[in-house]
Amino acid sequence: MKIYQIDSSARKKGSTSRALAKKLLDKIKRPDDEVIYRDLDDEMLFVSGLTESGMKIDKKDQTEHHRKMFELSNRLVKELKESDTIIISAPIYNYGPPATLKAWSDLTARVDETFRFLPNGRREGLLKNKRAYLVITSGGTKLNSEEDFLTPWLKFILNFFGIKKIDIISADQMALDYEKSIKEAEEQIEKII
Repeated sequence: MKIYQIDSSARKKGSTSRALAKKLLDKIKRPDDEVIYRDLDDEMLFVSGLTESGMKIDKKDQTEHHRKMFELSNRLVKELKESDTIIISAPIYNYGPPATLKAWSDLTARVDETFRFLPNGRREGLLKNKRAYLVITSGGTKLNSEEDFLTPWLKFILNFFGIKKIDIISADQMALDYEKSIKEAEEQIEKII
């Protein structure tokens, strides 16, 4: 099995979402599993300068930035397609996703790679038979509340790609009771079979 672990916290040391994702990885990984690791804080580009929708730019019109953007996009799509299980750790920043996680979704949403359009105008996700674990943390935002714009968005994006099996591990409202939030998240990890 290939496990794709994606960390999106801007904090390297002392990141709760990163630490919980590592605990989850240690829980589900078998000795023969391969882990593909991606730290979005290390290398992420933002989609810019498009001439058409769907990340299409004629090769002759591509700048150096465009070439780097497509090169990274191709790698991210390949990593996602080759994985069986995906772990995404994400803190809620200002009620939504970290900018790097949004950029990752923009670079991985590729027509005929991660989704396709059907003749009736609907979309079909092409990444079926995968499981995703979302490790979501927050300081004050309650998970799945009216103020949480990260969790429903991320679930929607994964569904859009065809990933329907999604489990959530959360340590929310850590500013109110850090110890309780961490304990509950660790208990959620322990319950995973």
